[in-house]
Amino acid sequence: MFFQSTLIDSAKENLLRIAKQTSGLDIVSIVGLPFGFMGKLYNCAAVVFKGDILAIVPKTNIPNYNEFYEVRHFSSGKDADFFTEIDGKEVYFGIKRVFECENMPEFTFGIEICEDLWVGNTPSVKLAENGATVIFNLSASDEIIGKADYRRTIIKAKSGSLLCAYAYADAGVGESTTDLVFSGHSLIVENGSVLAERKPFGKENIVMCDIDVQRLVSERRRCTTFTSSDEYGVTEFSLKITETKLEREFPQTPFVPSDKNRLYERCEEILSIQATGLMTRLRHIRCKDVVLGLSGGLDSTLALIVTARAFDMSGLDRKGIHTITMPCFGTTDRTYNNACALAREYGSTLEEINIKESVGVHFKDISQNPDVHDVTYENSQARERTQVLMDKANQYNGIVIGTGDLSELALGWATYNGDHMSMYGVNCSIPKTLVRYLVAYEAENSSASAILRDILDTPVSPELIPADNGNITQKTEDLVGPYELHDFFLYYFFRFGYSPKKILRIAKLSFDGKYDEETIKKWLKTFIRRFFSQQFKRSCLPDGCKVGSVTLSPRGDLRMPSDAVSALWLKELE
Repeated sequence: MFFQSTLIDSAKENLLRIAKQTSGLDIVSIVGLPFGFMGKLYNCAAVVFKGDILAIVPKTNIPNYNEFYEVRHFSSGKDADFFTEIDGKEVYFGIKRVFECENMPEFTFGIEICEDLWVGNTPSVKLAENGATVIFNLSASDEIIGKADYRRTIIKAKSGSLLCAYAYADAGVGESTTDLVFSGHSLIVENGSVLAERKPFGKENIVMCDIDVQRLVSERRRCTTFTSSDEYGVTEFSLKITETKLEREFPQTPFVPSDKNRLYERCEEILSIQATGLMTRLRHIRCKDVVLGLSGGLDSTLALIVTARAFDMSGLDRKGIHTITMPCFGTTDRTYNNACALAREYGSTLEEINIKESVGVHFKDISQNPDVHDVTYENSQARERTQVLMDKANQYNGIVIGTGDLSELALGWATYNGDHMSMYGVNCSIPKTLVRYLVAYEAENSSASAILRDILDTPVSPELIPADNGNITQKTEDLVGPYELHDFFLYYFFRFGYSPKKILRIAKLSFDGKYDEETIKKWLKTFIRRFFSQQFKRSCLPDGCKVGSVTLSPRGDLRMPSDAVSALWLKELE
């Protein structure tokens, strides 16, 4: 039937009908059809916008194996780069063309057809190099056992390697079933992640989601190996830019997988990375002893869990883990008892060094009034603890294990040359929200489960201010804000370069009903101000392994001057 002029002419007439019927819509349509040009027949996609046909894009790779028999009918468009006339108007015909939205140039798209995706050197490679952030694929891919998984895999891989979004529309129920069945398996994938999917034989008629083109452009800027080109021509179109209701969701804890099975798998992977990093360092320096300050809080608990794993992997005796608890003015019975019980449960060597007297002497040396609970009062304790740990490490010919986490580093919530310093920081790439899940994961697989669960229930605090009737008075999140918000800000600010305005918008959506706009804005301002002002602490961080895509090492991902100015970001937020 493809050789019948009746079919070819009717396809062209109905393309014009579609153009006319959609002329009043602010929408770009991509329509598949057989198209005759210069004595040959091509399998094509037509780009239609407000009554005009912007271009005809032919299929490049024509399959002729197994159930596919297209060479019998169609020619390859691999060399097509011409103009033709349709309904009295000149229209581009070829593959060397991308389509750019004039008033949102980040939205530039390209087209490939079915088999074009399944080859090694796909047309989408050149399209992406020439600016396409979105690739559309019109496909008639029949369904056989295992094909849906394979199809999903190659689309995810292609969108990931090209740092693009990939929208794949497949033929579905209603196609001929003489020898084949079509399932309508359609996907929208963004940089390797499936955003929307009509499963094979699914009942949905339309698959729809948001694509963040700014995020894709940001990724391409970050990845300097991404290749750019200007070989292809550009067809411009202009869409009305409106603020629509977002369809996609932004999880409140972007560092934490939402699926429980996936979470357990991820926790095990993270703990293995942390432990392997420490094990490798210990082997390199031929070290059998480490010193760890154990407070009874989340971070030092995770550090002990990781250190115990590293010792087990190295075949070292856990007695070489010297856990030291250093009670002072703000230490509560709850955290003290948990620290001691945890050390015993993990088989480490426990030492108690009360630092009240030494800090008191130091106060006299520097003329500090002990009744004034200012930053000097707090930091003197933190630095005394670090001095104790460093000197004990000298005694044992070992190293100090750092406990500070990624969220604290982002906010600068650490005492310079106090808990800020160590000889190897195992938690430096773990945000606070993830620390909690890692400890909870350990609680489900440890004999110390009851202790770990009580630590999880303890308010986050540096315990540097005296307790009130044995209760913690200094709660970190009351002072710097909720860690779940700061981790959310950090992820989208650092990982994708989102602007404060954009972060505020998605945070309002994600935390709707939990935090109001003013609260989110208040803590976002705190995050921006502290992230910039506290860079000097990150400029001299100790070694520690990268675990996730967000890390703040000055030797790796974050090359930032300590005197960078936050004014532009704060101004936009205002």
